[in-house]
Amino acid sequence: PSYLLAFLLSPDTMTTVGDRVLNKSLPKIGEKSLFTKDLEDALRTGGVDFVVHSLKDLPTALPLGMAIGAVLEREDPRDALVLNEAHRGRTLSTLPKGSVVGTSSLRRSAQLARKYENVVVCDIRGNLNTRLAKLDADGSKFAGIILAQAGLVRMGWNARVSQVIEPGEILYAVGQGALAVECRSNDAYILDMLSKLCHLETQCKILVERSFLKTLGGGCSAPVAVCTTLKRKADAKVTQLNVEGAVWSLDGKTEIRSDGGCALMLSGDVDLDAENGNVIPAKKAKAANEDTVDNAIPASPPPAARCPIDHKRKSPEVVDHAKPGCSQDGDKIDLSKFISVHGEMFKKCPYSSEIEKLSSVES
Repeated sequence: PSYLLAFLLSPDTMTTVGDRVLNKSLPKIGEKSLFTKDLEDALRTGGVDFVVHSLKDLPTALPLGMAIGAVLEREDPRDALVLNEAHRGRTLSTLPKGSVVGTSSLRRSAQLARKYENVVVCDIRGNLNTRLAKLDADGSKFAGIILAQAGLVRMGWNARVSQVIEPGEILYAVGQGALAVECRSNDAYILDMLSKLCHLETQCKILVERSFLKTLGGGCSAPVAVCTTLKRKADAKVTQLNVEGAVWSLDGKTEIRSDGGCALMLSGDVDLDAENGNVIPAKKAKAANEDTVDNAIPASPPPAARCPIDHKRKSPEVVDHAKPGCSQDGDKIDLSKFISVHGEMFKKCPYSSEIEKLSSVES
């Protein structure tokens, strides 16, 4: 985001294992933190002060000594269908039988296989430019590819979207559309600066989604998906936070769904706009009939009020233990105790029995 770049006098662009290894499907690479480890290594050595991740790629358990310093306002979390020119004007349901649709996501593959018998799912790797080039190439086998709507919007490629897929058709990934800023958990200076960028509504949704994923023990490659809503009536103080989640077998034939929710009582100095969810800075968020949840994150102030980096400051060393009072995964507020995840869902999870089969997924 442009407002974040204002902090960076010398931004450092890096690639990760997930970016570099493109000849294998993600589960076959066999490493955790595919899109984050290299960036976290730079944090650990003091090479950078903070790093920006696509939040859906960030594991629910961060390395010790690391923390999520900010969750920025979320872009549209839904998936989008991008079509080859030969199929322009069609949708997933109107593509001819046998049409090949590309995705590198087990979550999308399972849902496509379950709901759209007219398409054949095929793995496709690479960044947005690479995948679009494969789609548009002469003689391409792909009728279309499924991508995150947020990525297309951020790259200015809205015109390529043939269909925005509603969560009722395909649930989206945990954290999809949101950006997370990770830093050292003992760097109070950076943590204070980043806190001014946090977006309360997004933070609440993300914490619930990550709690759900962590309960199931899934990672960013698991066939687990969610849809989260945060709604409040204009004349009420109570905001209802709901999450629907699902997990599938790799072939999509078995599906388990569950949902949960809680009522949040926001303090009097918070004004949550009922139409667009904008949040004026808050000191606290409280679950109705529950103890106060401390450290609610305020929305971002105007750019002029944001604090620039002091480059003369010496970065603190990374410690090998979590800061006292901080959760190991670095998420700042824990709303999970207010969200009821169906207890039987984990026991029935069709994915859990197939973890060892991931190496057999076709690339």
